[in-house]
Amino acid sequence: MKKHWVMIAAVVVWLGAGIAARAAGAAGATHPGLVNQWLREQSPAAEKWDLGAQFRLRYEVKENAGVFANRDFLRNLANDNDWLLFRSKVHLGWTPCDWITLFGQGRDSTVHSDARSPSPDRDRFDLHQAWVTLGNPKAFPLTLKVGRQEMVYGDERFVGASDWSNVPRAFDAAKVRLHGSTNWWVDAWAGRVVLPYDRHFNVANDYDWFFGLYASARGLVPKWETEAYFLSRNVSAGSPTAVTPTVGGPGPRDLYMPGVRVKSLPGAYGPWDFSLELAGQLGSINQAGTRRDLSAFGGGVSGGYTFKDTWASPRLGLGFDFGTGDDHPADGEVNTFQNLFGTNHRFYGTMDLFGGWNMYIPRANLTLKPIKNLTLTSEVLWFFLANDQDLLYTVTGAGRVGNGYGINTQAGRYVGTEVDIVATYNPTPWANLQVGYGHFFVGDYIRDTAALVPANGGAVGAHWFYLQAILRF
Repeated sequence: MKKHWVMIAAVVVWLGAGIAARAAGAAGATHPGLVNQWLREQSPAAEKWDLGAQFRLRYEVKENAGVFANRDFLRNLANDNDWLLFRSKVHLGWTPCDWITLFGQGRDSTVHSDARSPSPDRDRFDLHQAWVTLGNPKAFPLTLKVGRQEMVYGDERFVGASDWSNVPRAFDAAKVRLHGSTNWWVDAWAGRVVLPYDRHFNVANDYDWFFGLYASARGLVPKWETEAYFLSRNVSAGSPTAVTPTVGGPGPRDLYMPGVRVKSLPGAYGPWDFSLELAGQLGSINQAGTRRDLSAFGGGVSGGYTFKDTWASPRLGLGFDFGTGDDHPADGEVNTFQNLFGTNHRFYGTMDLFGGWNMYIPRANLTLKPIKNLTLTSEVLWFFLANDQDLLYTVTGAGRVGNGYGINTQAGRYVGTEVDIVATYNPTPWANLQVGYGHFFVGDYIRDTAALVPANGGAVGAHWFYLQAILRF
């Protein structure tokens, strides 16, 4: 590993964060934050204000994959990276009366020792959120939220903030919510995704519109949280160069996506829990100047059992995620599932090597809580191409091409196995400490692909390690 001082610094800060957090003392999960608590103790007028900050430091090491996609898992091609990520957020909110709230949040994302240039993890101080909400649901069932904002729905499989990223996602959007009661609501929105552009003020992609209708209810089906939605993404020709020739969005497409999500309410089935989400996609995508119809399907199912009366309350879980692939690339139809704006880190392995495009992913996991505030999670994921007529995609949806990668029908469909171990410690509500390790074992598809180009030197497994500290004030 290069620049060992980086890791040493990360360890020092990581340990220091835990000590500082313990010194702050314990508090409940609904605590308003250190700054807000102090201000409200000084004056009752501070109840109308929300002032806080978050600082996150993460050191990561990646070997043989996850840096340059077309070099992944190839023995003779340099594909290692270790870097130090630092992200800070500062926010200010004000609720002058019960029908209006104003909120603003700045964010600064830096990265050191990154082999990628330019680094997608660097975006110096910029505006992350700036929104206003109008309405009081206790007096009238409609509220309006307008401005730059994060959007989080369900488990964030298709719409999420992607907070794991050093540069999280935001939208310039207008959203209306119908409040039916404490048990159900319906959202409708129109917005554009914000494009990170380092050392420039971030602007939304005017050529990439995101519309949605999303309904959620608890108890509509007894013991379930039930959700239904219809999403659309309409991208016009200017999107790929919306900011610069290298900073923009995807090519032209019109994507329409109905879906459903159901999840057991906490404790509704005793030690058992489950979730299921399914979505279809229709529309069209412009590929190489030709409009092709889109027809795809994706989603995931998971369930688990928690041994509540056993030491460490172990939970055993199983799951299966999938996204269809294109079975006939030469015809007039695209069958590759698109993940829209999901928080992909949640579902497809913590190493972030693959996404839900053209993939079947069975998985098994074990969670332990051996002591208070400490959670240990281990997971095994098996990756298979859904269709060998399609590419192997990265977690961001880019197809791997070059150095043998491509549509390799002669290769096996088994891509490989990932094993992840993560420890999370929350000494107080203001601190979160994490350490994680992942290893990827290559499968037939990668071995067969690597062998196509002798200069690759064959296939090789990948390693990943991280150390992270988060402080919230």
